[in-house]
Amino acid sequence: MMKIDEVVEKLIKGEISFHEIDNLLEANAAMVARRLALEKILGIGLPSIGSTVIDYSEIKNKNAENVIGAVQIPLGIVGPIRVNGDYAKGDFYVPLATTEGALIASVNRGSKAATLSGGVRAKVLKDEMTRAPVFRFDSIEEIPNFLKFIEENVEKIKNVADSTSSHGRLKFITPFVLGNNVWLRFSFETGDAMGMNMVTIAVEKVCEFIEENFPSADCLAVSGNMCSDKKQTNVNSLFGRGKTVVAEALVKKDVIKNVLRSNAQLIHDINLRKNWLGTARAGSLSQFNAHFANIVTAIFIATGQDVAQVVESSSGYTWTEVRGEDLYISVTLPSLEVGTVGGGTRLPTQKEALSIMGVYGSGNPPSSNAKKFAEIIASTVLSGELNLLAALANRELGKAHARLGRAMKV
Repeated sequence: MMKIDEVVEKLIKGEISFHEIDNLLEANAAMVARRLALEKILGIGLPSIGSTVIDYSEIKNKNAENVIGAVQIPLGIVGPIRVNGDYAKGDFYVPLATTEGALIASVNRGSKAATLSGGVRAKVLKDEMTRAPVFRFDSIEEIPNFLKFIEENVEKIKNVADSTSSHGRLKFITPFVLGNNVWLRFSFETGDAMGMNMVTIAVEKVCEFIEENFPSADCLAVSGNMCSDKKQTNVNSLFGRGKTVVAEALVKKDVIKNVLRSNAQLIHDINLRKNWLGTARAGSLSQFNAHFANIVTAIFIATGQDVAQVVESSSGYTWTEVRGEDLYISVTLPSLEVGTVGGGTRLPTQKEALSIMGVYGSGNPPSSNAKKFAEIIASTVLSGELNLLAALANRELGKAHARLGRAMKV
C-alpha cells in the first residue's frame, strides 16, 4: 500500500484519477487522500466535510463512490404522534432531516392536533415493487403469441425470478403493448427491503429465460419506464409501486379551535380550492396535496431511503369532509417506496433514525417493519397536511416562515 501523501501528489499531478485511489489505499485512507488532493487542487479547506462518523470500509461498493467525506443536515423530531395502524400501534416520535425552517414545527402542531383527536388510522393496501423491461419485435404478428407464451409460462418465470433472492417473490406480470413493443410490468414482494435492486436482478434473469425460449423477443432494456422509477406517472398512481398506504383522522372541533386556531369548514374549503381545483387547473397528474414532498423528503433523508424516489413517493391525494363541526381528513400515497433494510439504512445515523421509530432491520414476520414504517410516514404526512391547510386558513404561513425560517420578529 502507498502512503496517503504519495497518492495525493499523484492525484495533483494527474498521474492517477480519483476512482483509482481505491486500488492503492484502504477505504478510509482513500477518502482522506481524495479530500486532501481536492483541497490542494482548489485551494480551499474542507474540514467539515471530512468530519463524519461513517466508516467508509462499510459503504465501499455499496453506497457511494469517489467519497471525500459527508454532509450534515439538521435533524429534528416531531411527535409523539398516535398511530392506529395494522403494524404501527402506539405513540411515535418521527425524525425529519431538513434545512427548511418552520417545517418541523408545522408537522409537530399537526401531529398534536391529530393525537389529541384520538390519533391517525393507517393501512397499507398494497405492497409491491415493480420493474418493466421493454421487448422489441420485428412485427406485431408475434405479439399475441408472445403474450400467450408469458401467460402459459408464469410458473416457470416465477421460479426463475424467485431463485435470485431469498426475500423477493414474483406476484404477477402485467403486459402493456404499443405497436411492435411490449412492456412486462413485473410486481414483486420484497420483504422489508425497498427492493428496487432486488427486482432488477430478478427481472434480468427472467429476460434471459424469455429470450432463450421465445427467440423473436428482443429485450432492449430491463427498465422500460413502465415500472416507473423516479418519475411521476399515471401507472404508479393507478396501480401503485412500493407501498400504497392510506391514513385518516377525525379532528375534533375543540382541537381545531384551540390547537389549529381555525374551523373545519374553512380548512375543507381551502383543501378543495387549493389541492383539488388549483392542482387540476395547473395540470398536475397526481399531486393533489399541499406538501407531501416536504415530509416524505425529510423522512427519506433521515432514514437512508433513495431520495430520488421522492418524485413518486410524494404523489398522492388529500381528502377532507366536514362532519358536524369536526374535520375528517385522509391522505392517500399510492407509491411510497421505502425499506428498513439495505441501501442507505445501514449508515450509522440513518440506522439510529429508524430505531427511533422501532423499525430498523427485518421485521417478524418479514415485511412487517417496512409496512409499519409506511404507516408512520403516512400518519406524519397527514399531520403536515392538516397543519398547513390550517396555517393557510389562518394566514399564518408567511409569519411562520419569517419567524422560524428567517429568525424575524413578527
